[in-house]
Amino acid sequence: MKTMTALITFALLAACGIDGEPVPPSRNQPAPAQDGVTFSGYATVGITKSW
Repeated sequence: MKTMTALITFALLAACGIDGEPVPPSRNQPAPAQDGVTFSGYATVGITKSW
């Protein structure tokens, strides 16, 4: 059981950074394209009472 836990832990740690060093986003990136999905409406949370 200890061996299996050690192998799983090693596999998870080995997968970190598998695609290379992290690269910060460029400041000159264009805005992401709009996909046409919008959400609208309202929500009420709490206790209300009408007389």
